[in-house]
Amino acid sequence: QVRLQESGGAPVQTGGSLRLSCARSGLPYGRYYMAWFRQAPGKEREPVAAIYTVSGDTFYTDSARGRFTLSHDKDEKTLYLEMNDLKPEDTATYYCAVGVHPLGDSRDIFSVRNYDYWGQGVQVSVSS
Repeated sequence: QVRLQESGGAPVQTGGSLRLSCARSGLPYGRYYMAWFRQAPGKEREPVAAIYTVSGDTFYTDSARGRFTLSHDKDEKTLYLEMNDLKPEDTATYYCAVGVHPLGDSRDIFSVRNYDYWGQGVQVSVSS
């Protein structure tokens, strides 16, 4: 059984930092891709950052680039999202996800429909 266990969500003030973690279990070694998505109330789920777990190639959306850092610990099978200079518009539920089937185009790594397993989500609340 595949499981993604997220942690690290918390309330924080504008300009603060948080580190989200996502521990993966139940998947054998393989060429996966993992990502963080987020969803604010009344809005669609949107990508934040993604990574190929074997090559380490990392991709960021415009909202994350320069403020967030995505990393993956292969031994611990854990995905991290270091978030700095947080803003109220970063407030959302953050979800970790993993995709196991090959992508036809690297741009597809940001598509929600390409992910096979999801965590339960953690809340990040940024106050002004």
